[in-house]
Amino acid sequence: MSTYVLIHGGWQGSWCWNKVAPLLQQAGHQVIAPDLPGHGLDKTPATARPYELYVPRVCDVLKEEAEPVILLGHSSGGNIITSIAERRPEKIKVLVYLAAFLTLDDSPREIMNEDTESILMECLVRDENQLTVHIIPERAREVFYADCSDEIAEWAINQLVPEPIVQPNESGVPMTFRNFERIPRVYIECFQDKALGPKIQKRMYTALPCQRVYSLSTSHSPFLSDPYGLAQCLLDIGGVF
Repeated sequence: MSTYVLIHGGWQGSWCWNKVAPLLQQAGHQVIAPDLPGHGLDKTPATARPYELYVPRVCDVLKEEAEPVILLGHSSGGNIITSIAERRPEKIKVLVYLAAFLTLDDSPREIMNEDTESILMECLVRDENQLTVHIIPERAREVFYADCSDEIAEWAINQLVPEPIVQPNESGVPMTFRNFERIPRVYIECFQDKALGPKIQKRMYTALPCQRVYSLSTSHSPFLSDPYGLAQCLLDIGGVF
């Protein structure tokens, strides 16, 4: 039995795994999917700088596990799992990047500025408090859920929350990555992704080579549009590492 710890990306919450988690559990595995501070059911306010609490929150989750876990980060969750790998390498069996940022040097903002396939930046609006940013509701499906059913897309869009804006040099990511580089890593790319373009995904996993690369013909949210395909990738990863 493996333990999968699933870290959601921006604007979303642990709810995004509700189709994938049962498939892993039915195969006999444990699944832990926490809400990051300020997301899902967690009501940490933007004024509390919740992004500074992301890594400690997940480290607390790993602390409770007796055996190393399969740690997955979706989208911006990739930065989180990279940082956690540097802090708690003994708790991680393998890192899984799902259409996620995989970088040691470039910031997400720098990467997005070079992403000619993504439409995410043009669909964002800063909120009045200047502490958060939200997806224009009418564009959310196009960005995240283009290949989902109408019902699922509407359900997901209604649960999105404003994303805290990380201030420069305040992400908490360590400056050295000696521990991270010793942990096996896997990338799952999404060929129809309009939030983080396929070319940028490939550029990242080419620059930081992974032991395995899986490919899904989905949007940015395969956990909703192709949960069986994603679960099969994750079960295969669990069987290899």
